[in-house]
Amino acid sequence: MKSSKEYDLIVIGTGPAGEKAAVKAAYFGHKVAIIEKDSAYGGAGVKTGTVPSKTLKETALYLSGKYDSGLYGIERKLQEKASVKHFLYRKNLIVKTISEEVHHNLEIHKVDIYQGSASFIDEHHLEIKGGETVVIKGEYIIIATGSYPYHPPGIPFDGNYIHDSDTILEIDRMPETICIVGAGVIGCEYATIFSTLGSKVYLVNSHNKILQFLDGEISNALVEQMKRDKVEILFDTRVESVAIKETDDGKKAYAKLKSDITIEADMFLYGAGRCGNIGTLQCENAGLKTGKRETIIVDKEYRSNTPNIFAVGDVIGFPALASISMDQGRVAVAHMFGLSDVEHIADQYPLGMYTVPEVSMIGLTEEEALDQNMDVCAGRARYSDLTRGRIMGTEQGFLKIVFNRADNTILGVHIIGPIATELIHFGMVLVESKKPIEYCISIAINSPTLHELYKYAAYDGLGNKSGHKIKK
Repeated sequence: MKSSKEYDLIVIGTGPAGEKAAVKAAYFGHKVAIIEKDSAYGGAGVKTGTVPSKTLKETALYLSGKYDSGLYGIERKLQEKASVKHFLYRKNLIVKTISEEVHHNLEIHKVDIYQGSASFIDEHHLEIKGGETVVIKGEYIIIATGSYPYHPPGIPFDGNYIHDSDTILEIDRMPETICIVGAGVIGCEYATIFSTLGSKVYLVNSHNKILQFLDGEISNALVEQMKRDKVEILFDTRVESVAIKETDDGKKAYAKLKSDITIEADMFLYGAGRCGNIGTLQCENAGLKTGKRETIIVDKEYRSNTPNIFAVGDVIGFPALASISMDQGRVAVAHMFGLSDVEHIADQYPLGMYTVPEVSMIGLTEEEALDQNMDVCAGRARYSDLTRGRIMGTEQGFLKIVFNRADNTILGVHIIGPIATELIHFGMVLVESKKPIEYCISIAINSPTLHELYKYAAYDGLGNKSGHKIKK
């Protein structure tokens, strides 16, 4: 089969995983092509996921003045009422800027860029349908096509009243009420974003706990903060049906729950689950095995059952984090070309939820440690007890250190509060290097800073272990 060009590596998708894989291979002197079906670059991470949702969270905090209203003796007021235009302005700007940066990064590394939709002809050849149809050949191919929101049957998504996590980014009005299904990361982030802006939020959760992977104390603290911010969480129930109905106040979304409750809201958001974006790839032509929710099955090197084809990022499923996806792309390139710089991803990596307030964690929760029959103890420090916390006016939030009672080794760090996703990285070092909790006390930390949370949580933990409080 004749192809227009041949490459050492072809990458499908310019999201975080695909971009980093292509750039790394090009950096080491390989001839690389990348295929993008959309006009904008960066994949879901830039266009519909990580970047826009986190930008909206910061926008909500600014427009609401949630963390600083009245803090300096005056009320900060906007000159005009915040509208959906204000809400989306910064998001649109940041998405455009980063998308252009991704494109520029590929260009300066001399990666050939193809615009169009790719499909396999066989394990080495791809057909690209764009302005014109071309065929290219790759010794290796990486699938980094990302994911799209799962649409369960029976929900009439229209992008106006009934949304998924993509279309919610293009709303033309601010909802006074919104019903969100799914208390995972997506659902909780949007629930707190809209509640921060003053919307009444109904959060429907099929379990009795939100974000079940979190430490119980952190999860409970987030629930309590949500309740204070007008989020009504409906536990242990599911949506039976959703419909759009005409009312005296215009059209509304109606969600009927299995608990015989019907919720009327201006908007409905289904935020539970995503699927691998492989629908047009014709994976069967390359002999690829796929899994649940249209994912590509790979081994620890990110190699599929077809030896020259790798897959990275959301398209392989869990953990579906931009930070991990980038490194998956780099690791895949290392294995296919025999590089020895980064051959695997660290076993421990931080999780960050950009809720209001932020939540982040690394290592074992207290519940996980107890399930493993470990004798554990914990120490806590609250933002409001720190000088820096008082300067910032932070009334809620705390850091929790879980450690082994036998040798004081730190097993996990869990934080809820402002910039928790930044603060967690010191905790990552503590957990990865298996530091004893005394280490947090022995080092000097700038004061006043929020990193003093580690020192005071360590004091608290040692006091809890010994049965008496230690002077801080």
